Amino acid sequence: MIYADFNSSSPLNPEVKKYLHERLETGPYGNPNAIHSMGQNVLKGMEKCRRIIGNILGAEPEQITFTSGSSEAITTVFHSVLSLGYEKTGKSIVITSSIEHACVRNNLKYYEEEFGYKVLVLPVNDQGVVNINVLEEWLNAYSSEVALVSIMAANNETGVVQPFSQISDLCHEYDIKYFCDTTQFMGKLPFDFSQHQIDFAVCSGHKLGALSGVGILLAKTPTALRPLIFGGGQEHGIRGGTQNYLAIECLTVALSYFEEHQENLVLLENLKKEFERKLKLSFPEVEIFGDEVQRLPGTTLVAYPGIHGQAVQIELESHDIFVTTTSACSDNDPEPSNVLMAMNVKPTLSRGVIRISLGLWPENYEEIYETIYRILSLSYQKLHRLAGPDLQS
Repeated sequence: MIYADFNSSSPLNPEVKKYLHERLETGPYGNPNAIHSMGQNVLKGMEKCRRIIGNILGAEPEQITFTSGSSEAITTVFHSVLSLGYEKTGKSIVITSSIEHACVRNNLKYYEEEFGYKVLVLPVNDQGVVNINVLEEWLNAYSSEVALVSIMAANNETGVVQPFSQISDLCHEYDIKYFCDTTQFMGKLPFDFSQHQIDFAVCSGHKLGALSGVGILLAKTPTALRPLIFGGGQEHGIRGGTQNYLAIECLTVALSYFEEHQENLVLLENLKKEFERKLKLSFPEVEIFGDEVQRLPGTTLVAYPGIHGQAVQIELESHDIFVTTTSACSDNDPEPSNVLMAMNVKPTLSRGVIRISLGLWPENYEEIYETIYRILSLSYQKLHRLAGPDLQS
């Protein structure tokens, strides 16, 4: 079996699996906010995790808030910055991009409809990279009115890395808060919070080999955060509720694994490019999205014109290869990806995409890519024959 859907949710990192098994056997357990010795031991372990994660991500321990994942962290950022309303702050504009994750889009829709914010949406080029020149024009024209800039670090569908460092510098120059959705970036490429003028960044454990239900919110100035969940004062009053300390420990193990195995990124990137080269050589019609710019190692978004992505997915799954499409669609009402629409990809092509995404483990990448190439080639040949002469229509 080959699982190639890491961008959706990665399998447990082998070191995480090993750690969790041993941790469940040995303990200790308890509420980290309790004053008895068992609770305090758990608290010490959790705070040690905060320090380790801070060292890995270039953040101070007090800048780290543990959450249930990126969706909660993202919602907390928007709540913190926008929920006072523009009448009180005098800032009524939010700038985002046309390729953001649904969590960001739905948050912005809420604040647009319920609070009256104006959302300006940056276009992207045909490679899926945001237009930073337009951003600079907007910041120059509306700087006193912009409450927040929200542009991701790497796209979950194409894997295309955005110029977030330049964006952070621009926002800092104009004294505007910048939230960078780093959900797909952390654990896949090196990230140092201290080296960028980013105000808020996020991480979700299940994207990098840890458990689901745990995440991180990084805030340059933690006092800028307003609690979305009220409780007993946990996480310095920023996020109420008893911390999921077992999941926090596993997240620490996963991030530590990434830091110790970064040399695998080069191998993964090279094998991905070789896989794509062979695929294009065998099928010149194939489109690989974002292949002219930097992408996440291990992420390939590919389409064969006229062949439906779901049909390819089914073919691959029949050989125990698990990938995903990026379209929210049904057989009768296909709906192309908003990311590909933003890139001006024709609907007939965007409905044909599949996404292959791998992580830093397992390490037999060459064998995995060779198997995917072989089965994907057979699938394209079969589906091409079935499509007949009207393939391109």
